[in-house]
Amino acid sequence: MWEGLRLRVLLLCLGAVLWSSAVAARSRGPQDRGHRHHHPSIYRHRERHKEGQVLHRSKRGWVWNQFFVIEEYTGPDPVLVGRVSLDLYSGTIFVIDDKTGNIHATKTLDREEQAEYTLTAQAVARDTNKPLEPPSEFIVKVQDINDNPPVFLHGPYYANVAEMSNVGTSVIQVTASDADDPTYGNSAKLVYSILQGQPYFSIEPHSGIIRTALPNMDREAKQEYDVVIQAKDMGGHMGGLSGTAQVKITLTDVNDNPPKFAQGVYAMSISEDKVPGEEVGRLKARDPDQAENGMVDYNVLEGDGMNFFEISKDSETQEAVVKLKKPVDFETKRSYTLKVEATNSHIDPRFLSWGPFKDTTIVKISVEDADEPPTFMAPSYNFEVEENAPGGTLVGRVHARDTDIANNPIRYLIPRYTDLEEFFTISPEDGMIKTTRQLDRESQAWHNISVSATETGRAFSLFSMVRVNIKVKDVNDNAPEFATQEEVFMCENVSPGTIIKTVSAVDKDEMAHRQHFHFSLAPKVANNLNFSLKDNRDSTANIMVIRRGFSRVVQDIYELPIEINDNGIPPMSSTNTLLIRLCSCDSKGTFLSCNVEHLVLPAGLSTGALIAILACIVILLAIVVLFVALRRQKKEPLIVFEEEDIRENIITYDDEGGGEEDTEAFDIATLQNPDGANGFLPRKDIKPELQCSLRPGMRPVANSVDVDDFIKTRISDADNDPTAPPYDSIQVYGYEGRGSIAGSLSSLESVTTDSDLDYDYLQSWGPRFKRLADLYGTKDSADDNS
Repeated sequence: MWEGLRLRVLLLCLGAVLWSSAVAARSRGPQDRGHRHHHPSIYRHRERHKEGQVLHRSKRGWVWNQFFVIEEYTGPDPVLVGRVSLDLYSGTIFVIDDKTGNIHATKTLDREEQAEYTLTAQAVARDTNKPLEPPSEFIVKVQDINDNPPVFLHGPYYANVAEMSNVGTSVIQVTASDADDPTYGNSAKLVYSILQGQPYFSIEPHSGIIRTALPNMDREAKQEYDVVIQAKDMGGHMGGLSGTAQVKITLTDVNDNPPKFAQGVYAMSISEDKVPGEEVGRLKARDPDQAENGMVDYNVLEGDGMNFFEISKDSETQEAVVKLKKPVDFETKRSYTLKVEATNSHIDPRFLSWGPFKDTTIVKISVEDADEPPTFMAPSYNFEVEENAPGGTLVGRVHARDTDIANNPIRYLIPRYTDLEEFFTISPEDGMIKTTRQLDRESQAWHNISVSATETGRAFSLFSMVRVNIKVKDVNDNAPEFATQEEVFMCENVSPGTIIKTVSAVDKDEMAHRQHFHFSLAPKVANNLNFSLKDNRDSTANIMVIRRGFSRVVQDIYELPIEINDNGIPPMSSTNTLLIRLCSCDSKGTFLSCNVEHLVLPAGLSTGALIAILACIVILLAIVVLFVALRRQKKEPLIVFEEEDIRENIITYDDEGGGEEDTEAFDIATLQNPDGANGFLPRKDIKPELQCSLRPGMRPVANSVDVDDFIKTRISDADNDPTAPPYDSIQVYGYEGRGSIAGSLSSLESVTTDSDLDYDYLQSWGPRFKRLADLYGTKDSADDNS
């Protein structure tokens, strides 16, 4: 059926093309036809006749310069595109009959892939294959058929629209695309419709704009809608192709709901021992709106608990938090009522006519009884007591009571850490505070103690503390004294009437109103001829000089006793001594020296003084001479050692070796005397008669030499050398180590020791100890013979 339809369409198209070409040809004149078609250039071939005539070739013309071929043709024969009167190119898509000029399409063409093709034709001579005129181009256009459905290129779509929007509110515009030719027929003429989403939304058929179709769409009832849109070509008529797209439409929130409490009355409770700031309970007004539209504020409208409770909002949970504002007392009032209001923070004026966006509820708070500590009648207590009052003097009384219904008796106590020196005591039953001994205001003017109160008759009762401040009242029990204890410096050449010092006084006691200090010279110096005192009646006094001619040689320090009276009740007085030191001064009164010194000695010295000085000098000289003599008589060392080698050459090896022939345990060269190895040591006590050179037999001993031979050689050299020191060089060799039954093998002990030990076992030790066995064995034999 489709092949027959396509053939009929092809024939109709070809007929239309031929008819339009014929009409166009008839309407044009000869010259116009030559210009409207793509005619190749005319080549004039001038051929000279034998009579000299010139022949002209006629101009060729193409039948048309544009062809049409229908797309998607799938018939059995090649599609006839058109006919040209001259040869055409040969290709893979189009073929031409070189004799008839018919052009055929060899395969199916798709307009959406390529809408037209440009072909080039040229006339050539059959016999010579040479071009008869330049090439000419013409176009083959592919005619469109409705073979592409509409497509939504940007789907799926997502759109938002506010809830409660008016009917016809634009939501979103969707657009489909059709690949068919929009300029030919209705293949690309689209019409939109809704397949799913009625009756909530509608769409404009030609523009694709989706609009709301119902009023008062509530987000709280339904928030999301899935809408299916269809686009159909051919103007929506039957036979047209279609495509669909999904559109998810979400209703956005508006503030169209007031807050609402879930309960008309909320019950809460709090213990009377809670402190301000404690949380009592929470309540919440529900608002189904979102974000800022659902935000709720709370406040207390009225109630007898407004002064004791307050409400704040938890910004995270949007709850109202009821907190204690002031302490409550179960014995005073046991319940409170609050009227709480919840309102929206943001109001949409479009919905004000719907009613108030707020709600109220009642909160009832009951107070629970608790075991409370005793309560003092005052937050703190201040008492006074005179200093020097005898122990047991009453200071004051503190009072506390049990606020619970039981009203138990109270017991009082002074914590020792608040009164470490135990100046005070308190009566446990009535809270009377008394002193334990006299108090001194000058040592401590205030005593800050604490008193605790607990309920009696309870195993685990609470207690409360109160601060007690006790002021020690002053009594005039301290005499005044100088404010400073400085010395007064005075020039020797001071003029009479000069004020050398203005003295003032201090008193550890408190100065009463109009109280001042009175100064006077002590009675014993009241008539002295050196200084006088003038009371200035302002708690100061001036000390003046009444004569001249002071000398440090005669007296360098003067002591002036001054009596100070504080005229208190009772009056107290004291005598303080003012030290006046004489100083040497220049003519301008500048101090030069105030030290005790004698610049000029008295003329003439006594004989005793001279003798004492000479005796000291003689003693010093005798000490010096004795020291020098002792230094000269100090005995010099017998051997001149190097400065850094002042020790005796004793070398000890604590090595338990294999005997006399074992020399691998240590370096034998170290056994030599380092001081005499390369020369001789001169003796200091005798003058040597000759200088003995090293004997021919004496030569440096190698490390592997026999120890026995080495020792004998060294002993012989020492005995026969007149230049050797007059003492033995003690050198210990071959120590067997600790724990050896042989003990020490020292050469010194082998000569001098008279031992009762039996050394016969040395005979069984082998050839290495043969020499030792002979020495000790011979001795034993001699003893036996004698």
